[in-house]
Amino acid sequence: DLAIVVDVGPANTAVRLIESLNYMGVERVDYVFLTHLHIDHCGGLAELLDHYPMARVICHENGIDYLTDPSKLWKGSLAVLGEIAEAYGPPKPVARERLIPHTENDLNDLMVIETPGHAAHHLSFSYRNQLFVGEAGGNYLVIEDMEYLRPATPPRFFFDACVKSVDKLLAIDDQPICYAHFDGAESSHRLLRTFRDQLMRWKRIIRESTAGRLNGDDDLVRRCIDTLLEQDPNLKAFERMDPDTQKRERFFMANAVKGFIGFFRENKTDEIIR
Repeated sequence: DLAIVVDVGPANTAVRLIESLNYMGVERVDYVFLTHLHIDHCGGLAELLDHYPMARVICHENGIDYLTDPSKLWKGSLAVLGEIAEAYGPPKPVARERLIPHTENDLNDLMVIETPGHAAHHLSFSYRNQLFVGEAGGNYLVIEDMEYLRPATPPRFFFDACVKSVDKLLAIDDQPICYAHFDGAESSHRLLRTFRDQLMRWKRIIRESTAGRLNGDDDLVRRCIDTLLEQDPNLKAFERMDPDTQKRERFFMANAVKGFIGFFRENKTDEIIR
């Protein structure tokens, strides 16, 4: 059997990832499936590849230049994430010969699905009846047996592409689903349908809450978050989170709201996809 890692996390956790793989008895890594080029998913790639010299990476063909020269990726990460990017640490360059463009994948049993939306270069992977969606299906975790599902829609967010990507994933067989953040579930179709409905709900709520004010100021974003927490049943588990987790979630919810506001700003005559 092949040893495969799906996303590697940020640079500051690369050592911990390698230690965990060693603890699990993993002596080699054959492939890394990279869902997208945000530094919390790919930042530790160079360190992992240094430790596993036979490993190769299947990634979006348009992301290769950002991996071989991550300077632009790092600059953009600092602009969007600020201190969080500093905590993650800068990504190091990856050798071109270790990278396989997703269009050249010939691995048996692997289906690579282009799922833009969260990021323009986002991929999902179905491998041996297991679906790895990165953030194309949002962020999902279970807290005290209560499910929590939140859109991951940071600027620059592509709403129409995101919905079409969810539809692509719904078009393939129902199978267990694994999220980059943080958990998994038995039915991809159940959660992806819920997520599609959630995207429509967020679009309506944020558009009504902004009432044409598309400057994205902090007070406006905060009011949107409060309204979403009141009206979206998929966020009810927020109440059960510890204060640190709530603080983190509010930060990423703010980024998600800003993604929607940016979409409205760019598409002032948009129509709701039904």
